[in-house]
Amino acid sequence: MLIDVLNLALALLLVVLNGFFVAAEFAMVKVRGSQLERLGEDGGLVGRVAHWLGKRLDASLSACQLGITMASLALGWIGEPAFAHLLRPLFERIGLNDPNALHTVAFIIAFTTITALHLVIGEQAPKIFAIRRPQKMLLWCAVPLAVFYFLSYPLLFALNATTSALLRMVGVEGASEHDAPHSEEELRALVAQSHAHGELTPAEHRLINAAFEFDDQICRRVMVPRNEVVYLNVAQSLAECERVIREKKHTRYPVCETSLDNVVGILHSIDVIGLDDDSFDLRSLVRSPHHLPETLPISRVLRHFQTTHQLMALVDDEYGMLVGIVTLENVLEQIVGSVEDEFDREEPPIVKESEDSFVVHGTAPLDVVCRESGLALESAKVDTFSGYLTTVSGRMLKAGDRLELEGAVAEILDVDGVRATRIRVTRSPTTDSPPSS
Repeated sequence: MLIDVLNLALALLLVVLNGFFVAAEFAMVKVRGSQLERLGEDGGLVGRVAHWLGKRLDASLSACQLGITMASLALGWIGEPAFAHLLRPLFERIGLNDPNALHTVAFIIAFTTITALHLVIGEQAPKIFAIRRPQKMLLWCAVPLAVFYFLSYPLLFALNATTSALLRMVGVEGASEHDAPHSEEELRALVAQSHAHGELTPAEHRLINAAFEFDDQICRRVMVPRNEVVYLNVAQSLAECERVIREKKHTRYPVCETSLDNVVGILHSIDVIGLDDDSFDLRSLVRSPHHLPETLPISRVLRHFQTTHQLMALVDDEYGMLVGIVTLENVLEQIVGSVEDEFDREEPPIVKESEDSFVVHGTAPLDVVCRESGLALESAKVDTFSGYLTTVSGRMLKAGDRLELEGAVAEILDVDGVRATRIRVTRSPTTDSPPSS
């Protein structure tokens, strides 16, 4: 009887050991590399041990697997016979005396009980806890696992060598999980999960996604187009320049000879303060203009501004024609969103009239229109919604034109020259609404 009780206690200990190795395994896999680095720096002795194990992930996981296998085999060898032997006197008291039936029933109940304990205490509970609290579980398991690692190192060395050889035979390198960097798609998915679970605010979520898209944008997508550029002429008097500055309230202005085809420099509005007509020479006040190609990524535009300390540049197309200007504000707005000072009076690119109706500014980027309206519009030739509609119609747009799009109807409300400035977009009843952000 005493031997059976000791064997049963040993079986319960083996269940707990199995749970320990399962928890350690899932904690090792689930904890992130950045968390391991912090543990190594700030976690004390236990944190340094956890960091040391994490840097040897393959060998550490092999130690966990070895521990799980040994505990499971020992549990089957000791636990079930001991439990079945304890049950036999109970069955004999209720009249079950047939040896075969007694053995069968005792084995079934013992097997079921040990299996349930093994699954609940030795598998499921430690696994779920380790998945939800990997860092805490790893700290609990680090020192005992490191001791087991050293005790079983010769066997682990042989197991790892065999495993690596088998993996190489099928063309797989045995790289540790923590050595594999996350792709942009995986990082976006992690950010979305953190936002869904409340770890990131909506503003933080938008800011991180904007940072991912930052290097994908080019200068042409963020510039002020040529027809909206306010410039000064070298022939203008001081009074005329001051009038333009008072009306437009911009900080910097291109200075040209007759037109934007001949820009002589960039004027900062503060440079005209305190001047008089006698000493006024607009050409002498300007700074040399910098030209950037329209296809330049805006990350490089930002570096250009940081290097030159000039926060306005001219944008040229592939033929050398000036097509617009770009400022630091245009670039930073791609990350932080619209930035308006006390003098800006910018209209939002899209105004929602109803659930299925929007008024869109002609210069609104095509991808923004698609994201806000839920439409699937694609074109590799144009960037703005007005340009897309011109491409679809095959002619210059006029006020009152109605264009059938995929899943919507676009009605031209206002036109400035050859460009549509305001368009009403009405989704068809079958078009799905965009998901709320």
